[in-house]
Amino acid sequence: MKQETFLPDDYTPAEDEAFMNEKQTEYFRRKLLNWRAELVEDSRETIEALQDGTRNIPDVIDRSSEETDRALELRTRDRARKLVSKIDAALRRIEDGEFGYCSVTGDPISLKRLDARPIATMSLEAQEKHERREKVHRDD
Repeated sequence: MKQETFLPDDYTPAEDEAFMNEKQTEYFRRKLLNWRAELVEDSRETIEALQDGTRNIPDVIDRSSEETDRALELRTRDRARKLVSKIDAALRRIEDGEFGYCSVTGDPISLKRLDARPIATMSLEAQEKHERREKVHRDD
């Protein structure tokens, strides 16, 4: 069984540390787990609200408005579900020792980028190149 890494509450990964050392890995693991827990809790609350919110509204405009709100909420929950899947993939990369490295170049992804978007799989440069290629193919 793996021993838990001590991590001060105010810890922030720094560029002058060894990349993806135990503290950095633990920092991102906790960040991802907390984010995942928030999304799952929000989804649970949404499901409860949707189940409780099923009611007969006689006014057509009010009913239409409520159905639009429900559709928007369901779309938001679907995005959250996809995000949870990406978070799970990032947690697997941590376990496999691949977290923090660009899937295209193999180079380290900047700590700033990982802190802002811990599910990132590409360095900023590789992501921009990928998006430029996508845009070119979309314009065809």
